Amino acid sequence: MKPLTYQNVPNEFVTSKKNTQFAYRILGQDNNKTLLLLTHLAATMDNWDPKLINTLSEKYRVIVFDNKGVGLSKGKVPNTIEEMAEGVLEFIDAMQLNAINVLGLSMGGMVAQELVKIASEKIDKLILVGTGPRGGEGIEKIIPIANKLTFKSILHAKDPKYYLFFNQDDIGKTKATEYLKRLKERKINRDKKITLPAYIKQLKAIEKWGNANREALTYIDMPTLIVNGDNDKMVPTQNSFVLADDISYSEIKIYQNAGHGSLFQEPIDFCKSVNEFIGE
Repeated sequence: MKPLTYQNVPNEFVTSKKNTQFAYRILGQDNNKTLLLLTHLAATMDNWDPKLINTLSEKYRVIVFDNKGVGLSKGKVPNTIEEMAEGVLEFIDAMQLNAINVLGLSMGGMVAQELVKIASEKIDKLILVGTGPRGGEGIEKIIPIANKLTFKSILHAKDPKYYLFFNQDDIGKTKATEYLKRLKERKINRDKKITLPAYIKQLKAIEKWGNANREALTYIDMPTLIVNGDNDKMVPTQNSFVLADDISYSEIKIYQNAGHGSLFQEPIDFCKSVNEFIGE
C-alpha cells in the first residue's frame, strides 16, 4: 500500500448541523497539532501545493477543505468575507476541532481575521500569508487586477496563477512553472473547479472588504506569523506591515524577489518558518 501523500490522500466529507456537506482532505498523524488551511480566491483543494502540504504534514495534522458552494462542497457561496468566516466555523464545528492553528492565504487570510472574531477560543496560533486588513491599501482594486492578469494568461495560454502569484523575472517564471507542474501531480479523485458565478461572488466579497473602513486589529490576541513576498501584485505588500503593526503578538517574514505566492515559491523555507513559529 502506498504511503499517503497529498497526491493520493482521499477526499472525505462531513455534514454540518446546518446540513452543509463539506469536502476535505486530511494528512498527517492524528496526535500532531492541527493546522487548518484557508485558501485563496477561486481555489479548491487541488490548488494547494503538494510539496507544501507533504512537508507540513510531517509535523502537523493538516486539514484543507473546500469553502461552502465551491469545488466538492455543497451549500450557497457566501457574499462577504464575514459570511465566509461563518462557513469556516460551520466546518470547524462539524469536524469537532479545537486548539487549532490556522493558516490563511490571501482571501483566506481575510477570512481568518474574521474567524478570530467569532471563534478565538478555538485558535492557538494564526498565520497570515499574502493578505491584508479590512480596508487595506489597494485591496479594493482586486477585480481590475485579477481581470487584467487573467486576460494576459489567456493570451499567453498560461494558468492565471503564473502571473498572479509570481514575479515575471527568470526566477519567478521558473518557480511558477515548477509550482504549476506540482499541482498536476494528483491524478485521481481531483476536485471540481470553481464555477464562474462562485468566482465572481468571491471577487466582489474581497472588493467589499477592501472598500470597508479600517478597523483596529487589537482583537487578534494570539501569536501571529505574517508572511509575504516583497512584490505582491494582488494584495500590496505594505498591508503585511500594517498587520504586523496592528497585531500585538506578531512577527513578520518578507521573502525577497517574491510575489503573492511566496509560500509556493519557497515551500521548504516557508515550512521551516511555520515549524519555528508553532513549535513542538
